[in-house]
Amino acid sequence: MKKFVRSCLHLVACLSVFSMTSVQAAQENSDKPSFEQYIEQIKQEALSKGFSQQLLDSSFAKVKYHKRAVVADRNQPEKVETLDTYLPKRVPKWKVNRARKLYKQHRQLLTEVGEKYGVQPRFIVALWGLETNFGKIMGNYNVVSALSTLAYEGRREAFFKKQLFAALTILDQGHIQIDQMKGSWAGAMGQNQFMPTSFLSYAVDGDGDGKKDIWGNQADVFASMANYLKSEGWNDDLTWGRQVKLPADFDTDLAIPKNTGSRKNWLKAWANTEKTLAQWQALGVRRTDGSNLPQVDIKAALVFPDDANGRAYLAYDNYKSLMHWNLSYYFVSSVGHLSDQIKYPPVR
Repeated sequence: MKKFVRSCLHLVACLSVFSMTSVQAAQENSDKPSFEQYIEQIKQEALSKGFSQQLLDSSFAKVKYHKRAVVADRNQPEKVETLDTYLPKRVPKWKVNRARKLYKQHRQLLTEVGEKYGVQPRFIVALWGLETNFGKIMGNYNVVSALSTLAYEGRREAFFKKQLFAALTILDQGHIQIDQMKGSWAGAMGQNQFMPTSFLSYAVDGDGDGKKDIWGNQADVFASMANYLKSEGWNDDLTWGRQVKLPADFDTDLAIPKNTGSRKNWLKAWANTEKTLAQWQALGVRRTDGSNLPQVDIKAALVFPDDANGRAYLAYDNYKSLMHWNLSYYFVSSVGHLSDQIKYPPVR
């Protein structure tokens, strides 16, 4: 009987805790402002930052809540493939052909941009193709609405508010009109998919018309991409990296760990593991065909996009610039492979 009473008391206590938690959650939820109220709070904060009432009225006139953006943010796909299955889908033959055709079509502009910023044009075209299918898929979300939605959702409010105020700055500077400021569900904009803060840091006026139009002006698109890479340490004397073959007894601890947790930790791991090509050669690392590595005095780090049983790459310093663009071995590998196929065979 006592055991039964104790069980009942325990059940009551658990139910009480559950009830209190539910009430607390409901109270917290009820304290959350509506989306419309939240927008008014954002506008007041923007006013305090110096944005004009006229700009805010026009920028938020048609703002709306995008439930699909929240769903996309919460349910990003898990990685379920390897580089061997990823690359054929990301860099199919038709994309290679399209990249080579557009490289030839825009060769003069690309050459001018490449010489000005010190970035090989093939990497600009590769980024362009992989980010938006050469400007065809830029996203159709109103950027202010998308960023307002994700800030309101709250999971990364500080980040998306920062992006929202950066978007307002872009509008205030007159680079684009609100009805033309389209992007992805996350607020990435234009043919190069810059987040608003990246736009403010890297976008440039490529043709001197006074605007930085990464949506429709090809000179601005290419120059902004090149400026981004150059600003993050690009060296046009180097390529991005090369796939290599390792000896059977190779110490895989010499590679950068796969999951370092952050870009800062990844760069620290790079600094701790990079070696000269001569040192990698001495350790038995070879080109994929078994031949010797290039006899040039440069350093490289070893990376495994999947694991030690998958592909191995020696990554040069430009790899770090691409990882700043997108901290993903798969993304960088796809950019590198597409750029290589633009280069070889030479486009006539």
